[in-house]
Amino acid sequence: MQTKVVAVPGREITDWASFHAVFQRIFGFPDFYGRNMNAWIDCMTDLDAPEGGMVQISVAIGELVAIRLDDAADFRRRCPELFDDLVECTSFVNFRRIEVGELPVLTLMFCDHFR
Repeated sequence: MQTKVVAVPGREITDWASFHAVFQRIFGFPDFYGRNMNAWIDCMTDLDAPEGGMVQISVAIGELVAIRLDDAADFRRRCPELFDDLVECTSFVNFRRIEVGELPVLTLMFCDHFR
């Protein structure tokens, strides 16, 4: 199984607005992105369906996207609610897909050594 690693700079995330701005910029969410976790889940669920127009970063069916959260320990300390919601919603993306017979598409990496 192939994995595409996508770096997300945890140091740029300070609140909900910056969380959604960073993910929208990095993953190429559409202009109409709702900037809430339900919209985030909808976009991330389609990582292997780029024809839906929800993301610009994509993988083939059966492949994974790994969110490499840089400065993860600091992000978790500064924004514990955001960190927990990221973990929970990543899990829900895969749960939602498995419920309809699709493969998981998303995983997390927590890093503190990349710049």
